[in-house]
Amino acid sequence: MWREKILLDEEEIPKAWYNIQADLPSPLDPPLNPQTLEPIKPEELEAVFPKELIRQEISTERWIPIPEEVRDVYRLWRPTPLYRAKRLEEKLKTPARIYYKWEGVSPPGSHKPNTAVAQAYFNMREGVERLTTETGAGQWGSALAFGCMLFGLKCTIYMVRVSYEQKPFRRVLAELWGAEMVPSPSERTNFGRKMLEKDPNHPGSLGIAISEAIEDAVTHENTKYSLGSVLNHVLLHQTVIGLELKKQFESIDEYPDVMFGCVGGGSNFAGAAFPFVGDKLRGEPRAKELRVVSCEPTACPTLTKGIYTYDFGDTAKMTPLLKMFTLGHDFVPPPIHAGGLRYHGDAPLLCKLTKEGYMEAVAFKQTEVFEAARIFAQAEGFVVAPETAHCVKAAIDEAIRCRERNEEKVIFFANSGHGHFDMAAYEAFLRGKLKDYEYPEEKIRESLTKLPKVPKS
Repeated sequence: MWREKILLDEEEIPKAWYNIQADLPSPLDPPLNPQTLEPIKPEELEAVFPKELIRQEISTERWIPIPEEVRDVYRLWRPTPLYRAKRLEEKLKTPARIYYKWEGVSPPGSHKPNTAVAQAYFNMREGVERLTTETGAGQWGSALAFGCMLFGLKCTIYMVRVSYEQKPFRRVLAELWGAEMVPSPSERTNFGRKMLEKDPNHPGSLGIAISEAIEDAVTHENTKYSLGSVLNHVLLHQTVIGLELKKQFESIDEYPDVMFGCVGGGSNFAGAAFPFVGDKLRGEPRAKELRVVSCEPTACPTLTKGIYTYDFGDTAKMTPLLKMFTLGHDFVPPPIHAGGLRYHGDAPLLCKLTKEGYMEAVAFKQTEVFEAARIFAQAEGFVVAPETAHCVKAAIDEAIRCRERNEEKVIFFANSGHGHFDMAAYEAFLRGKLKDYEYPEEKIRESLTKLPKVPKS
């Protein structure tokens, strides 16, 4: 008899995060100081991040212990359930077995508090009083508000303006937890004012919001900056998802043939997939044929259309240079509803693994991912975030291919969060008002001309 939910006991919450840097065939290209173009020194990051997170960022230790104070908070919602999507299988008439791990059970409703809680804890422990951050659709911002509340920190969130207007209840959620949320670009920072002078109705971008949050942090005492994706320590914290997932699959004697996850910066999918990619890197037989597929929007096709090179993580060029797939730090994507996927770059670790063939990527249009979310909701009941809908689309397509080929694959997708704050987007979809954005090739070409010039090593 099949099990609808595969559950773990609270004591099975991982006691250490998995660091994939320990298993890379070659080291990750280091972040560069944009002035000297030399690898950045850890102490140069201390104005922005606490020392422990910097240590985690550069560590190559396979296991990083999770503090008990963080595990105690994780117990509020972890371990999260692994579901067998039997009703979806029946709806699609596929012989494939479809599984998803449901991160929507967390208080903020997504995977984001896995790192927000950890980052708030490490900042608190080093005497930081306030954190600044950016957010796209608001999942990360509200999660950091939650984490800061638990550890007594103030929190200022710069939310991409188009998402701030599309999703007002994310702001309300953050405010309930004691944070302030500001539409970006804003009048709060020099860079925000500069952007508004150019365009008073600027829709904003994650790159701009990052610039504002960093400027705020470095110009105020007892304040640090917190990032919700991209950096190594963020992906590290998210591996609680994949480590639980491995135990859950082992308990039912399964192993995925293909894994899908939405990717904007990469933390959600890396968290679910990296423990399995680690199997592949170490040459474990069961992972030999495993496919790991990132799913992104055609409106912001970083992995599928970007260039693999060094670029800034923000628009104002305040961050170190990161080696990643990029559309250019000046790129402003169209205002799609999957605000968390509107980022010009991606996590260097995920990009390296994609470049070297251990992972792959696909891109989907906005209307087709919303249609996939509708199919899923009518089969499984859950309404997923527009970001998550991208990997739902990929899983459904794969299941249909299995039906056509009569293949019994094990398909997994990372169900990263609920869509309860996205009803305006779903209403637009149901009324036929959503539109697909054509690949803005000329904008990307223009943005790529402004990439920093980095000598080849």
